[in-house]
Amino acid sequence: MDRIQLADFLRSRREALQPEDVGLPRGPRRRTGGLRREEIAQLCGMSTDYWSRLEQQRGPQPSEQMLGAIARGLHLSVDERAHLFRLAGHAAPEAARAWDHVSPGVQRILDRLGDTPAMVLNDLGETLVQTPLARALLGDHSGYTGLSKVNVYRWYADPATRDVYPRDDQPEHGAVFTAELRSAYSTPATRARATAVVDALLASSPEFAEVWARHDVRLKHPRHKRFAHPEVGELELDCQTLVDPESGQTLLVFTATPGSPSAEKLALLAVIGARSFA
Repeated sequence: MDRIQLADFLRSRREALQPEDVGLPRGPRRRTGGLRREEIAQLCGMSTDYWSRLEQQRGPQPSEQMLGAIARGLHLSVDERAHLFRLAGHAAPEAARAWDHVSPGVQRILDRLGDTPAMVLNDLGETLVQTPLARALLGDHSGYTGLSKVNVYRWYADPATRDVYPRDDQPEHGAVFTAELRSAYSTPATRARATAVVDALLASSPEFAEVWARHDVRLKHPRHKRFAHPEVGELELDCQTLVDPESGQTLLVFTATPGSPSAEKLALLAVIGARSFA
């Protein structure tokens, strides 16, 4: 671990990132450009003290998971992310693993959606990052590891995760998730990762085997979705999808019709979520 170079790199990237780049107001009292330490620490999901120690060359060696969060918070490119890993004493992620790094352009859009449920998925259906309101609506996906990071795997391996949708809607969602997995299974870039999911589910879930045998392709999620939340009840939201053709990542944005009961519930959920995270 090269503490000196790591500290310099983090400081330079923090100072190069402007408040407007991450959806923050500049404010009249900001004397210099760039983000403050407390701002970048919040974006990276760490304490200000932890970030400060890294910049002061006295912090612990960050884990690979922490480095991934730093790369997203700083809006690093794939090459800059690899450099960050090497400075921190880790092997640079293989180019083939670029699927788990949110592209800077997509991250900038997400930063401007802080008060909206939004999330970024890779081409296998793994959640890469969520806004706070998306976590409040759908649950926090950051703690999943291994195959459980893949949405369709959780759908069959842990059926309780389906409860975010009303029971009547679950068969349709399950069919679409399975069709999306089949698309990944037939695509060279995702075949190896998708094969691991398929093999595991065929060995453990008769329900998956039955749906998989249908060979459904190109099924689409409904744009208008219903969600079942244990605290605010049922919400009806529209889902807009933005696909980055270069990375294959998908940005999902959920919105409610202004003035509707679902809009009121979403506003209440924002308050409940903020208290929960605090």
